[in-house]
Amino acid sequence: MPELPEVETTVRGLRPVLEGQVIAAVEARRADLRRAFPDDLRQRLTGARVVALSRRAKYGLIDTDRGDSVVFHLGMSGRWRVDPDILLPHDHLVVDTAAGRRVALNDPRRFGSVDLWRSADIAAFPPFAALGPEPLGPDFDGAHLYRALAGKRTSIKLALLDQRVVAGLGNIYVCEALYHARIHPRRAAGRIAKARLDRLAEAARAVLEEAIRAGGSSLRDYARPDGELGYFSKQFAVYGRTGLPCGCGGLVARYAEGGRSTFWCPACQRG
Repeated sequence: MPELPEVETTVRGLRPVLEGQVIAAVEARRADLRRAFPDDLRQRLTGARVVALSRRAKYGLIDTDRGDSVVFHLGMSGRWRVDPDILLPHDHLVVDTAAGRRVALNDPRRFGSVDLWRSADIAAFPPFAALGPEPLGPDFDGAHLYRALAGKRTSIKLALLDQRVVAGLGNIYVCEALYHARIHPRRAAGRIAKARLDRLAEAARAVLEEAIRAGGSSLRDYARPDGELGYFSKQFAVYGRTGLPCGCGGLVARYAEGGRSTFWCPACQRG
């Protein structure tokens, strides 16, 4: 599933194509993805000018001068294709600009979504209502984690996947951040000292920023809007590396928790 760096990479790839442009045509080539496209999607977007593109958690936002925001989620396999030569069977939403550019939302498994919401009330969009701070924003640090995790007996791994604690962190980058902070993924979240949470917040930010620079991680169906594959997966320290050597000389291990695989190094993630 595309995680925060992949969505951020997508938004950055769409920005030079769409920002400041007038939408000339919108075509929904099927009725739904995970849920139905808005009935008035074409009416509200045609003729509107795109004024900004941004990201919240794992959602992308396309704001228009009519006060509407397109909120998209890439689901398991979604990606936007820029200026495709031909439309493919799984290009389910096509947007053309007056400047002659085209973007197509391709989603073979159709677990993604597209919604319209008033920009001024975007914080009230239901999936955003209970989200924690952005891990790349100024409100995310060790002090926030210390407050949010106080008294929690759940593992730090599962706690970081709770979007109420921090918005947008997913399984890949939680594994990597815990490794770089040298924290055992099963350690009780509420029993980690503030100094170690400071290091964890810094590690999470650094891992995400490096992944964005690398264009994200190309797992299964993910690719950037320009069609290129992200290459951060080549830099994984532990994720997907079961049995391979860690930099400390130990071997990366794996266990399942909460329906997800956790990758870690028992030699250097002891505490």
